[in-house]
Amino acid sequence: MKSFDLALLPALDALLQEASVTRAARRLGLSTPAMSHTLARVRDELSDPLLVRSGRGMVLTPRAEALRPEVRALVEAARRTLDAPRSFDPATVDRAFVVAASDYVLTVLGHAVDRELGRVAPRLVLRFVPNTRDDGALLRLGDADLAVGIYEDLPPEMRSRVLLTDRFVCVVRDGHPKVPKRLTLDTYLAIDQVQVAPRGRPGGHVDDVLAERGLTRRVVRAVPYFHAALALVSATDYLLTVPERMATAAAPALGLRVLELPIPTKPYALSLVWHPRYDADLAHRLVRDALVRAAGEHAKGRHEEAETRLRPRGPTGPRPRRRS
Repeated sequence: MKSFDLALLPALDALLQEASVTRAARRLGLSTPAMSHTLARVRDELSDPLLVRSGRGMVLTPRAEALRPEVRALVEAARRTLDAPRSFDPATVDRAFVVAASDYVLTVLGHAVDRELGRVAPRLVLRFVPNTRDDGALLRLGDADLAVGIYEDLPPEMRSRVLLTDRFVCVVRDGHPKVPKRLTLDTYLAIDQVQVAPRGRPGGHVDDVLAERGLTRRVVRAVPYFHAALALVSATDYLLTVPERMATAAAPALGLRVLELPIPTKPYALSLVWHPRYDADLAHRLVRDALVRAAGEHAKGRHEEAETRLRPRGPTGPRPRRRS
């Protein structure tokens, strides 16, 4: 049995309500010939004339009379469903979102994201997985809902937003015998180093900058996680090149000194990336917004901290007496 073409439903409703090809055409903003052609199709689909001429007008057939209220109800139900405003209550979101990110991202943004989502969407689940060599493929295939990282060559269809910028610094343990207060380039190149390679690839931006000058550094350990590298450096005489935000967060607890990298490098952007199919997904947007706000909160806190350090202190001794 042939199924009815549902695309004809609005035209059928107009014809049954108006009992006139001309008025039905006007109701849907169509020409009269176009509506006449549609009526012919509907007649063929239903094997019934539906409208027959009576004097100067047209009347409904018994089949059309029976269909009239049912078709009207179908069209109204569809309109209510499709036109209804989408209600969204974060507290009812019961979904798991997979986020590809490094432990650097978790250290810098994790607490603020967890605090906000735990407050407004307590049933929402976040699952963090390591970045891969192709986070774009993860997003395209649906193996991850979001990715946060440093990206230079994203697939053109991906959406992205810069969360924050950072720069590279160096850390060594307090009391390191080979590193004085200031780190020179010669010392940097000579000292044994740990490198973080979250995607399993050696090298990186700093190595590229050194290579442009014909220089290389002594990387003797490579680990996939920043926390593992920081813990290793805190217990050895190795040196680690690390994002400044990560270094300042971890240094006090691990007894590390933060030093300027002795070779100029450009700041880099940490970006949030997602597939465009989730643009209008309100729960997905909730997670995106939480990450954006966490980054803004972190940047504001760093700015206020810097202002506090730079603010001149007033005199600490007794105030001079005023002359009368």
